[in-house]
Amino acid sequence: MSDRSSDEQRPAGTIPSESAGRHSAAVPQDAAQYSADEEIRLAELWMIVWSRKWRVIGVTSLFAVLSVLYAIFATEWYRAEVLLAPAEDRSVSSLPTQLGGLAALAGVSMGGGDSVEAVATLKSRDFARAFIEDKGLLKVFFADQWDPEDQRWLVEDPSEQPDIRDAVRRFHEEILRVDEDRTTGLVTLAVEWTDPVLAAEWASVLVRRLNSRLREKALEEAESNVIYLQNEMAETNVVTLQQTVGRLLESELQKLMLARGTEEFAFRVIDSAQPPDQRIRPKRALIAIVGTLAGGVISLIWVFVGQALRP
Repeated sequence: MSDRSSDEQRPAGTIPSESAGRHSAAVPQDAAQYSADEEIRLAELWMIVWSRKWRVIGVTSLFAVLSVLYAIFATEWYRAEVLLAPAEDRSVSSLPTQLGGLAALAGVSMGGGDSVEAVATLKSRDFARAFIEDKGLLKVFFADQWDPEDQRWLVEDPSEQPDIRDAVRRFHEEILRVDEDRTTGLVTLAVEWTDPVLAAEWASVLVRRLNSRLREKALEEAESNVIYLQNEMAETNVVTLQQTVGRLLESELQKLMLARGTEEFAFRVIDSAQPPDQRIRPKRALIAIVGTLAGGVISLIWVFVGQALRP
């Protein structure tokens, strides 16, 4: 009687202590069952792999051997670097501000050693095209498609033969590297090629050609500005304007003198290029490790897929 009354007084939805105990005991039992099932599955997978261990070993070994052979016989690439510093600014800082405004109105350039322009020129397609054409590097870049004995391309179709556009594209994507440190202003010019001597030579030539090109451009601009200012001074009778033009003319003459007197117009060489003695690629150890791991993964996929497709 007391048991029934106690059951009637228990709130609805409350589980009796005996059933609660049975429910709580079922939770670890399910977890244990799940763990046991996982162990069974892992054991089954291991047995599948073990039963086909020679297939796994064979495929992994094959990939390991192929990767080692590739790493040994792959073409070696070297990297030659030149460290550059921007040349001093060739603008005349002592001129008053109003002269700069007058020079802008007259179309007279007051700037000089602009590293931004120098780096942009170094990365330009026109600069690369001129370098490749002058050095005759089209056949060097695509030596595997050129027959030196018959002096002709191996591909007979003219549309499929390499041209200067292909050479410029390869030059920018694979050979030339230009890194600029915005904090210090230093620029690293690097050339990557299969011949370390040629890589160092090209890096040095590129720096000389860049300085020469910007120097010639500055000379042309300064000479043109000098002629223009001389004509303006001859045509005006206003003393104040003559003095202003005279100062502008003095600045252009100074720029002209500086451009003629220095070879390192845009960049000064801090550390010249030397033929490197260590390759940058291929990284043989990394290739061998990655190739071996790839072989192991592929062999396991082959084993498991083959097992799943079995009737």
